[in-house]
Amino acid sequence: MIRSTLALCFLLATWLAAAALSLGERLGAKECEDLGFTGLALCSDCNTLAEYVKDEELVSDCRKCCSEDSNDSISKVTFSGVILEVCMRKLVFYPEVVAFIEEEKDEFPYVKVQYAYASPPKLIMLDGEGNQKEIIRIDNWKREHIRQFLTEKVKHGVAAS
Repeated sequence: MIRSTLALCFLLATWLAAAALSLGERLGAKECEDLGFTGLALCSDCNTLAEYVKDEELVSDCRKCCSEDSNDSISKVTFSGVILEVCMRKLVFYPEVVAFIEEEKDEFPYVKVQYAYASPPKLIMLDGEGNQKEIIRIDNWKREHIRQFLTEKVKHGVAAS
């Protein structure tokens, strides 16, 4: 009797957790980081992501990890520099990232490419002092999306907001 009651409680708890996530509940910082999102992502950025990336699950994950937009300075977050980090051995799996590095990186002098073993492709966003402020995974980004993101979010030569 006790085992069946415990099993029923476990199933109910699992079902409630899944239902809560499907209703738009927020994920924890660790889960969001594992998915490639940080708390600095604004919900309006998820809407922009939805325009360019037609992956409903990815957009849904973004919305579970984003911060609500506001009219104050955080909604205008910009950065002063970027490290594009990727594993050199894995580059073959990311032709869009390769194309950006080879053909467009020189147009962005504030972007430094850094190779790190086993690292998925990501943008490490830096403030005016060169301190890491945000990490954004770019596994499935097209190079034009990398270009647009850098153009909008990086203001070289000014202190980060």
